Amino acid sequence: MTIGSDLEVVDMDVVLDLRGLDALIRVLAQDGRVVVGPVLRDDAITLAELGSADDLPGGWGVETGPGHYRVRRREDEAVFGHSAGPQSWKRFLHPPRRALLSSDGTGFHAAPESPVSYAFFGVRPCDLAAITKLRQVVGGPAPFVVAAQCTEPGEVCFCSSMGCGPGAGSGYDIALTERVDGDGHRFLATSGTEEGAAVLTRVPSRPAARHDVELADRDVAAAAGRMGRSMPEVDLRDLLAANRDSAHWEAVAERCLTCGNCTMVCPTCFCVSVEDRTDLDGNAERAQRWASCFEIDFSYLHGGAVRTSGASRYRQWMTHKLGTWHDQFGTSGCVGCGRCIAWCPAGIDITEEAAALARTGGGRP
Repeated sequence: MTIGSDLEVVDMDVVLDLRGLDALIRVLAQDGRVVVGPVLRDDAITLAELGSADDLPGGWGVETGPGHYRVRRREDEAVFGHSAGPQSWKRFLHPPRRALLSSDGTGFHAAPESPVSYAFFGVRPCDLAAITKLRQVVGGPAPFVVAAQCTEPGEVCFCSSMGCGPGAGSGYDIALTERVDGDGHRFLATSGTEEGAAVLTRVPSRPAARHDVELADRDVAAAAGRMGRSMPEVDLRDLLAANRDSAHWEAVAERCLTCGNCTMVCPTCFCVSVEDRTDLDGNAERAQRWASCFEIDFSYLHGGAVRTSGASRYRQWMTHKLGTWHDQFGTSGCVGCGRCIAWCPAGIDITEEAAALARTGGGRP
């Protein structure tokens, strides 16, 4: 590790134990950041403010499948030994509801802004990619990101086939790789920015040996081969464009409840609606809330909704997520987290639907 006066960093790899992990959380909080990370709450791994490392879900993993999510006890005390939960970091960057204007009867006033300096702690690589994609749309200040490289993917994970994991790409300040074995419970911490390196100098640690880095690289590489799902190896953008009129959409619609769960748990879906509320005292508020392309009124134009069938709404969601997102932002809107599979009450699997279209409608490799 070499740190110059301008915080230029070279080879910043250190190893933290649980005491060092706790110190990292406390240092981030001392700098005025709200530290948010995974916790066990209501029988799920959710996201909440962290006060210490004791708040992390040590010893808890998850069991997932189409329409299925359960927490389970692990045989060790790993704190990042779980895949994506029902909540993503979207709700901190793009809140489910945000006041825009209010009135007390004397006129309308813009809602006051209360910016929060966040530190996101334990961000999975799929969610790291999602944060980058979402911020292309919603903007806002960049959070300090402590990523947790994935060494244990879940049954519905397919980030490897989307190029979004299991290793952390760009966009993190610090990346952690957890390991629990006969040598103890430890975390390889790698800086991704000068600010991240500066934070690590304030945390108890030891220099990383080559063996530490090799073990971390091996664990992450092994995780890529243990993904529970994968997308077909075709050009998904071309595949969906060529299958706009496929009969397969009707087959999906027979199962789809158009509930919008997939869009709510998706870490990149960003659609909103604006609604006005008033009360009998003359108070009024205009607010922005999350919306879903599965809502019947989402495509409303003068005279009625454009997409009235379940087939057309599912096609819109999947075609935008995997296809036309490229036209808007130059990348896919899917990061392979698998949340839409686990939290679909009908157990619809986006990877299976893409594979079915590839079998029936072809697709350019």
